Amino acid sequence: MGVDADARVPTATRARARRDRRVLTKTTTMQTMKTRAPALGATTRGGRRSAASKTMRSTSRGSEASRRRAIANDAVLDATSAVNAREALKAFPRVESFAHGPTPLEYLPRLSEKLNGVRVYAKRDDAYGVLTGGNKTRKLEYLMAEALAVGATMVMTQGATQSNHARQTAAACAKLGLKCHVLLEDRTGREDENYTRNGNVLLDDLFGATREYRPGDQGLNMNEELERVADEFRAKGEKVYTIVGGGSCPRGALGYVRAAHELLDQAREMDIEFDHLVHATGSAGTQAGLAVGLHSVDSSLPLLGFGVRAPQPTQEANVHALALATCAELGIRPIERSKIVADTNYVGDGYGIPTSQTIDAIRLFASTEGVLLDPVYSGKAGAGLIDYCARGVFKPGDRVCFLHTGGATSLHGYLDSFSS
Repeated sequence: MGVDADARVPTATRARARRDRRVLTKTTTMQTMKTRAPALGATTRGGRRSAASKTMRSTSRGSEASRRRAIANDAVLDATSAVNAREALKAFPRVESFAHGPTPLEYLPRLSEKLNGVRVYAKRDDAYGVLTGGNKTRKLEYLMAEALAVGATMVMTQGATQSNHARQTAAACAKLGLKCHVLLEDRTGREDENYTRNGNVLLDDLFGATREYRPGDQGLNMNEELERVADEFRAKGEKVYTIVGGGSCPRGALGYVRAAHELLDQAREMDIEFDHLVHATGSAGTQAGLAVGLHSVDSSLPLLGFGVRAPQPTQEANVHALALATCAELGIRPIERSKIVADTNYVGDGYGIPTSQTIDAIRLFASTEGVLLDPVYSGKAGAGLIDYCARGVFKPGDRVCFLHTGGATSLHGYLDSFSS
């Protein structure tokens, strides 16, 4: 199913991780100095070529002194790029009241012991913020700020029946005093009450959201359907702000640009040099944001998304397209296609249908660390992590950060999956 994962995951080195930390240190220095180096080849106001351009020409003549100056100038440019990306992010309005602060980055010793000595850390975005936790809250900080700015009276979004995104959107609307209406698509074919009324659906009700259902076997474009229904509400006088599935648009992805910066800062403060960063990838926003965040500060930390729905070529193409749009939103250089890597070998029979590996992963995380994964996203990413450790893709001693995207509230809709 797609390209062999073993061949596609790059091997990080300690030297490369140290380089990432040097870039972040240089970023801090640049912020203190408040200086900016001209871009390579840029023309100054007086019409002269920049010092960087001159350095590049002298380097080509083989001067050792010029070569050293070019290396130093490149370092300054890298640091300047990091400063610019962080400053650009601050320009976008954000609902800060959703957050409690940075999520914990914690070592999982008992799980690591079970995984052949691979040192596993969890970035606990399942505990992010006041909207019952999960990765979608980071996106909603930026999206709901935009909804408030345009004077919305209602927010609409769409997702699967047990959508974590719909649940967190409903909670955000309750907190901000906005109406919420969601379209839920049947992607599993299940009709039992435990699945259709419990878990996230029950929480949607408690948060005051109204909802409609759509079949999953009629080829509906759910984002187009969302706009069609929104127009009906607009005709009744509501000012509707619509959010695409998963909040996966350039504005929403900014939440994970910020998360990538947060993670790198925490790793530096804790003196951790990660070899891999892994997470679940579905609607593309989390992976696109993380990739852009790492790219924006010139980090070479390898990022891997374990897919939950689409085939590998489609998933990577979707993520890269959104990552490019997010770069444009921030005004930074485009991200290379090679930085987007997904493994979809753990999807199983389809979206929202847990495999035996998914259930095993949920049980292992819970029984060793008291950490709850979900059957749709983090459980499948956990299955991928466990398999990579068992097969030696991740080596003993490697430091792997597992970004936990949340979703445990949906466990209550999957009682039958744990009956054995």
